Parts: sequence; structure tokens; C-alpha cells
Amino acid sequence: MTSPRSQLVDSSSPGYFHCVSRCVRRAFLCGFDAPSGKDFEHRRGWVEDRLLELAECFAIGIYAYAVMSNHLHVVAHVNPCVAAEWSAEDVARRWVRLFPVRELGEIDAEACQLRAQVLAGDPNRIAELRGRLASLSWFMRCLSEPIARRANREDGCTGRFWEGRFKCQALLDDAAVLACMTYVDLNPIRAGIAHTLEASDHTSIRRRLIGFDPEQVSLELEPVAGAASRGLPLKLVEYLELADWTGRILRADKRGAIDAATPPILRRLGLRQSAWSHQVQGIESRYWRAVGAVEALMEKAKALGQCWLKGGGAIRRLAQAVD
Repeated sequence: MTSPRSQLVDSSSPGYFHCVSRCVRRAFLCGFDAPSGKDFEHRRGWVEDRLLELAECFAIGIYAYAVMSNHLHVVAHVNPCVAAEWSAEDVARRWVRLFPVRELGEIDAEACQLRAQVLAGDPNRIAELRGRLASLSWFMRCLSEPIARRANREDGCTGRFWEGRFKCQALLDDAAVLACMTYVDLNPIRAGIAHTLEASDHTSIRRRLIGFDPEQVSLELEPVAGAASRGLPLKLVEYLELADWTGRILRADKRGAIDAATPPILRRLGLRQSAWSHQVQGIESRYWRAVGAVEALMEKAKALGQCWLKGGGAIRRLAQAVD
């Protein structure tokens, strides 16, 4: 049974979330569809471009994403505090960029400017739009609807492109955020459509690797696009090493010697290799509404009015087995 998104996503406070949208019937509507012989690979570029564009408008930072052939993963940090600092003009400009005035199918720049001025002069409307620009649901809506319309026009059809609403998981601590980011960035490798991180097209890890300078070891791990927020407790180079190391562990068929030493970031977070692998591989299967340590899951369950959340039992059993 579904539940209101507002129960999981607090619109008044910052938080990290993992969102998943799947194509209807899980068809390969963004890749090569073998049954029909049609190639829709170009649509993955549509989704990635739109995602990065939206990040410039919303009070949301994109920490990881992977556009697959029949689904999309996004790890986002929603920060209403950022939107609260925008002026009325900033809010109006961002909203009009999302929903521009068009004339005969083309954007009318003058009409857009006039509409932004009118919006900026309406405090009640600005308050409403400010909330929407800090809303995860509105972000995903503005991502999915234009892609669906564009794909339907290309196919000459109507109807759903994406399944119902997007799946959402709250990421309750730094370890959960890093595990989910790694899970998302390794999606193409696990699916067997890429063998290296740099060959993983339409992912955040590939975008981070483009132009990466190994000499800049002091760079913080920041959003790949969108609003900056409280940084995660590691450098960019540490995350890249962690993702590569995790990919080698999770791919049993991958040849080559693997450094048995646990990456420093895992030691700082107090995680064993077995616990880390368990958490990364189980993001969607072992957890449901939230991902995090047992204590964090219990606290979140209490806030949701529940007795427990899926995932806590598995973590306890793993800890007992290790101990």
C-alpha cells in the first residue's frame, strides 16, 4: 500500500533521497528494444540533459544519477534553506525557465521576462513557487513529464511512458548516502553494459571523471550539478577510488588483483568490508522506504508512526555474524 510522499520527505528540512523511475512495463524505451528492433538510445541523452538543467533551477543538488535503458536512478539532496535565500526575482526567473511562455512552439523571451516580473510582484504566488522549487516531487515531475511527451510525439502515440509515481528512499546517514551513490554509479557495470567507470555512459561517475585532474586531491565531493550543501566526509578522489574498489568486489567475473586493504573512508565511517558490500548490494532489495544504520532506521520508523522499517533486521544479523 502506498503512502503520502510527505510522510517520508519533510519539505521543511534538508535531506538526501534515492529516487527511481521506471519505464512502463519496464520496456526498453530509453535503449535498444530487442523485440521491436528499435533503438531508443538517444533518449538517455534527453533524460540526462533535462536532469542537469533542472538542477540549475531547483534547490536540489544531484550527487549521483544513472540513466539506464528502462529506468532512472537519482541521488539528490533537497535543501529548502537554499530556496529560502532566493529573492522574489530569483524565484520568478527560475520558475519561468521551467515553464516558459511559448509562441507557435518557440520560447518568447520578452513574454517570459514580463511573466517573471508579474510573478515577482505577487508575494503569495512567490511563496508557493519557492516551496515547489524545493520539492522533490516537483523536481521529479518536471523531469518525467517533458520526457514522456517528447517520447510519445516521437512514437506517434499517447499514454504513459513512466510507471506510476517514482520510488523514493530516505538516506539517513553518510554511509547510506555513499552506499547509494556507489550503487547508482555502478549500475551499468552490474548490468553488464559497461566494464569500466569511464565507459559508463549517462552516469554521474563518468561526468565526474571527465576532466578530472588526479593532482587536485584536495577537491571536496560536491554535487555533480545543482545546489551545494553540507559536504560528505571525503574528497572526490576518495569517492572515485571507493567506487572503483567496490565495483571490483561486486563483480566476481572481473579479473585482476584487488587491494585487500579497506579504503580509508570505510574505516573512518566504522564500516567493515562485508557490511559495506551488504549495504551497497541491498539498496533496493534489503531496504524499502529508508536506508541507514539500525538506530537511524528505528528513529525514522518512529517518526513515520511505524514499529519498524525494512533493513534493520538484516543489519543486525550481519553484525552478529561478524562479531
